[in-house]
Amino acid sequence: MKKEEFYKELEKNNIFLTDNQKEQFKIYCDYLLEYNTHTNLTAIRDEEGVYLKHFLDSASVGYIYNLKKEKILDIGTGAGFPGVVLKILFPNIELTLIDSNNKKTTFLKNLLEKLNISDVTVINDRVENLKNKDFFDIVTSRAVSELRILAELSLPYLKLNGKIVALKSHIEEELQKSLETIDILGGSKPLINEILLPNSIGKRCIIEVEKIKKTDEIYPRAYDKILKKPLKKIAK
Repeated sequence: MKKEEFYKELEKNNIFLTDNQKEQFKIYCDYLLEYNTHTNLTAIRDEEGVYLKHFLDSASVGYIYNLKKEKILDIGTGAGFPGVVLKILFPNIELTLIDSNNKKTTFLKNLLEKLNISDVTVINDRVENLKNKDFFDIVTSRAVSELRILAELSLPYLKLNGKIVALKSHIEEELQKSLETIDILGGSKPLINEILLPNSIGKRCIIEVEKIKKTDEIYPRAYDKILKKPLKKIAK
């Protein structure tokens, strides 16, 4: 996807970029591709692929949510998807990026400096070590863990009525397995928004789970327990 096609696709969904935002995406793409020559951040190694498979895919969140000043936590952000893309599109959001890979968080800090963005927090740690419980309006993630795992890593950090907004290619297999966990943690039944991406990329599912009850303070558990011991309701 060429840059101009990217702009037009956003405009179809009522997102209109300023010249500064277009320049930020160019800087982002150029630096990602340059950095990727010596540090593996993504399997995509061409400009058109970055605009289509990273930028447009991440921007699809903005088709559904008109973000303003929300506090957003992007879990397992990697090279900044979808978090940094959303920050470019919606400059007033309060963004926190977290990833346990030091090479990726180093890239992000350098990238944000190049983009002249100074109000983003970058954390090099595991999500379950965060202390900011009941703090964020939205937790985003892109292709991070199955939904039941993601729910335990996200819901404790959301305010009441906050939302998980997760981007996935497929959801059918893991959806049913997640319902009991989500309910125990105080989340709503998942809402699935399907978006058809252009250029034969296929369907993107944006899953929304609202926090409708306070999550018990014991969550999240250590990651190995989350992985090996799915939450189950105690039979009465």
